[in-house]
Amino acid sequence: MSSTLQTLASKLAKETLALQRQTGEDRLYMEVGKVLGQSSQTLEEAFLTEVRVRMAEEKARAFLKERVTEIRAAQKNPST
Repeated sequence: MSSTLQTLASKLAKETLALQRQTGEDRLYMEVGKVLGQSSQTLEEAFLTEVRVRMAEEKARAFLKERVTEIRAAQKNPST
């Protein structure tokens, strides 16, 4: 993948996800992907990959944060 393609897809994904968080429109990235697909399927695929990777990373971080909280709580209050 060319660095221009990756750079554009990454920047657009970052901006789209930020706007999604601000507006609560959780499928905005699909609309952006559709617009991209009308002119560049290559950029659309790179963008959607960037979005999915970023969303997966956010979910994994939230999971880890929750697990750390649970583990620390269990360590403070061990079951008998």
